[in-house]
Amino acid sequence: MSAPGLTQSKAASTRHTPPHPAGPVQPGTGFARSLRRNLTAHGFLIGALVCFALFSWYPMVREFLLAFQKTDGGAVTWVGLDNLTTVVNDPAFWQAWRNTLLYTALALVLGFAVPFVVAIVINEFRHGKGYLRLLVYLPVMLPPVASVLLFKYLYDPGYGLLNEVFGFFGLPAQQWLQDPDTSLLSVVVASTWMNMGGAALIYLAALQGIPGELYEAAELDGAGVLRKIWHVTIPQTRLILSLMLLMQIIATMQVFVEPFLLTGGAGPEGSTTTVVYLIYQYAFNFNNYGAAAALGLLLLVLLAGFSAAYVKLSRSENE
Repeated sequence: MSAPGLTQSKAASTRHTPPHPAGPVQPGTGFARSLRRNLTAHGFLIGALVCFALFSWYPMVREFLLAFQKTDGGAVTWVGLDNLTTVVNDPAFWQAWRNTLLYTALALVLGFAVPFVVAIVINEFRHGKGYLRLLVYLPVMLPPVASVLLFKYLYDPGYGLLNEVFGFFGLPAQQWLQDPDTSLLSVVVASTWMNMGGAALIYLAALQGIPGELYEAAELDGAGVLRKIWHVTIPQTRLILSLMLLMQIIATMQVFVEPFLLTGGAGPEGSTTTVVYLIYQYAFNFNNYGAAAALGLLLLVLLAGFSAAYVKLSRSENE
């Protein structure tokens, strides 16, 4: 009978035994842990900075230096503004800028407006939005070469699908890529189809963030589809529209892949020669890296000035 009592007393004594005091905190333990955590974060940051320095900032600095240099047999000499003079006096210089600006204008009419309209149409569907998003984004997932081969088949003057459709309606066949009057527009259409998927999804995400109450209020006021788009959709997506406009202009001013693959770069009578293709010619066809760098520097200054003006206007509107 004494064993249970003894057990209870041991349990009571164990229960009331004060806990042993913890050992003294080692000085610097929290600091060391914070230092290790910060070193890890700074390690990732330093890696990103090194990548930017090697593949973005260094080429920019190197291009700036090459624009004022001439390389001949490995010997580098400073020539000042001679490279810039050579580029400006080239007859292809002004034609390349004219084609690039015209391409940008046509791309803004098609490549900027069409994805927004497509996003509005998809947003109106109640079912099947996922399949429609996949269908719109599918051309972006295709390799550019495959897309170009598809459009070369469509544009072929002999057996191309577009001329077959024209013949079905009694219209004359067109030399889409061989005619200077239609070659640039044909490139713009192909580029719009190849690249509009990403922009359409961005617009669609912005449209889905618009409160439905705004459309209901517009309907109560008797607004139709166009008025709702003008007074509700566009104001609510103004920020993303302006940002996409800036990105569209910067991208189209640097177009190279589509005209290079569709028309060989220059096109008939130089109708698709762009600034970036002219840079390519200077560097890899003429081996004049100084002139290529000078032309690239001009393009960089133009786009940087446009971006700065855009930022300034955006700030003034927000204020």
